[in-house]
Amino acid sequence: MIVSESTPKLQIQIFNAISIKNLPTILKEETKKFLTHLAVEKKVAASTQNQAFNALLFFYRHVLKREFGNIKDVPRAKRKTYIPVVLSRKEVDTIISFLKYPYSLIVKLMYGCGLRLFECMQLRVSDFNFDTGILTVHDGKGKKDRTVPLPDRIVPELKNHLESVINLHQEDLANGYAGTFLPDLLERKYKNAAKELVWQWFFPAKMLTFIPDAGEYRRYHLHKTHVQKAIRTAVKRTRIPKRASAHTFRHSFASHLLQANYDIRTIQELMGHSDVRTTTAPNCSPAVFSKQNFQNNTSISSTP
Repeated sequence: MIVSESTPKLQIQIFNAISIKNLPTILKEETKKFLTHLAVEKKVAASTQNQAFNALLFFYRHVLKREFGNIKDVPRAKRKTYIPVVLSRKEVDTIISFLKYPYSLIVKLMYGCGLRLFECMQLRVSDFNFDTGILTVHDGKGKKDRTVPLPDRIVPELKNHLESVINLHQEDLANGYAGTFLPDLLERKYKNAAKELVWQWFFPAKMLTFIPDAGEYRRYHLHKTHVQKAIRTAVKRTRIPKRASAHTFRHSFASHLLQANYDIRTIQELMGHSDVRTTTAPNCSPAVFSKQNFQNNTSISSTP
């Protein structure tokens, strides 16, 4: 085994635990003791113990050519109950007031539509249908697509932002840039798609990216680290005593809808969750409402 600075310590521990023995005579009990040691003495996270078990399971099946057997008697590391940070509506408004454009619009969109940060960053012009008031989110977590209603109150601001995107795109074309970044399969199928407006990022980066191999410039979307930094700075300035991040606005979106008596299945659909248990926020009781009433809840859909 080649050990470098980047080699995870857990992998080294597992290797040492099984390599010091004569491989044909490795006993299951010794392996179980190692897993118990991780949970009881090392007090590792449940995910770490599971990673160790999966590594050992692979070793048994593919190297020793035998089944590991039952591990019910092995103490399991306790999975920490995660309670997400949730902002009040007033706190959301306050943080937004300390953000500059375009970060203020990005946060309004994340909160108003329950978007993950990466989902918001990879939005393209074609994802917005202002006629129907619907936003299409492509390739969310798990590579799933979904649609969500656009908050009425921020539609004018979104349209104004789109005009700036159009102007920037026209300037780039006039300067001879090669377009935006597209998936390889899409670009091979549609040769000129990278220069079409519909494929441009809705939140484009300020600077062009040079592609050395092609000798051309393309425009990527705004990087998530810029948004994260802007949010951290804004939260600090508000002096709100909460560890709020970009993802906090998504949690707050779900929590506020639950508090407003929205149906849990509707919220699950809006959030793009596969499991409804992921949707249910702590201390929030789901009741009955429907997606059609989304826009009627002005306290949710009218993000300032």
